[in-house]
Amino acid sequence: MRVLLTADVHYNHPRSKPLARDLIDQMNQVGGDVLVVVGDTAVADGDSLEQCLLLFDFKGPKLFIAGNHELWTRSGESYAIYTTQRPARVRALGWHWLEADPFVAGDIAIVGSVGWYDYSFAQANLGIPLRFYRRKVSPGAAARLSEEYAELLTDTGDVPAHAMEIVARWNDGGHVTLGRSDEEFLDELLARLDQQLASLAHAKTIVAAIHHLPFKELLPPSHMAQWDFAKAYLGSDALGKCLISYPNVRHAYCGHSHFPCEATIGHVHAINIGSGYRIKAFKTLEL
Repeated sequence: MRVLLTADVHYNHPRSKPLARDLIDQMNQVGGDVLVVVGDTAVADGDSLEQCLLLFDFKGPKLFIAGNHELWTRSGESYAIYTTQRPARVRALGWHWLEADPFVAGDIAIVGSVGWYDYSFAQANLGIPLRFYRRKVSPGAAARLSEEYAELLTDTGDVPAHAMEIVARWNDGGHVTLGRSDEEFLDELLARLDQQLASLAHAKTIVAAIHHLPFKELLPPSHMAQWDFAKAYLGSDALGKCLISYPNVRHAYCGHSHFPCEATIGHVHAINIGSGYRIKAFKTLEL
């Protein structure tokens, strides 16, 4: 079985769209048995999702996973979009909503999840208190926007001086409304993923497609403090622990960070596809 996987197509982004079309053309020419899109195809608003997915000329099963951008909206209904609206739109196009139903072919199975984050990837050397991560703003940015984030700054005795120089925000804070904490959302997703993996004990090989990073070994190298702040939102240790607990999970693919990386953690061969705004990529897995 040949499985083609890509991520971070970002078809709604003007700069990204021409590159996305080229990528899809390449994948159409290569062909395969199963196609997997591992999140961040398009934001929730508008019809970029439909425009993009209709470009794939693929005869076999087409599997779809949401990314954080799939939850981006101006309506404030991200959780309803993720649980109801987005699955309906994907299925209407003839695609398989992998997050609800694993794909099984003989003794091979593919499971998927958007993943999410619980700040376990936050960089300890930055010394940024948890309350800033939960509001998705660095101390320096909160100080510059003090009216909006005043409650974070009532007592800065626990904030190192160098952290006050870090100016960054994570855009999920302005585009995603879940009606629950990030940790609670991740727990819900993990429970579903664990249940699916437990139901696949008969499968010889499981491929896990998770938009957010399941292992810190896939994090980009340190670059600058603003980017190190963002690592808190790239994934979670809990995702990797869930995958590792099942010996038949042999492969894990993710996206999100736009940084290509590969690592073997225990029995899992993990790959970040490395697709992004400026460079598009796909991977081929032969099973």
